[in-house]
Amino acid sequence: MIKNKITKKDLIKSINIKTGFSYNFSKKIINDFIDIILKNIKEGKVILKGIGTFQTIHKKERVGRNPKTKETFIITARKSISFKPSQKILDNLNK
Repeated sequence: MIKNKITKKDLIKSINIKTGFSYNFSKKIINDFIDIILKNIKEGKVILKGIGTFQTIHKKERVGRNPKTKETFIITARKSISFKPSQKILDNLNK
């Protein structure tokens, strides 16, 4: 059965089952991978060959609105992460 949402715990269990590594070692692999990605995104772009590109984008300050009360407020400037899948992933998805 395929889930719509995959949690970190699901990834850990999948690595555990497919490789035979212990649960704790699988957990360390996932956590280290995420740490490496986050550390490198702060420095710029992260390109994972055959998977895609993660990069930091800067969002400007803007005016937001509560749809219920129509009250306006300022949404502060912030950084966000953008992911662009590789052509290989897109081709596989569109088969």
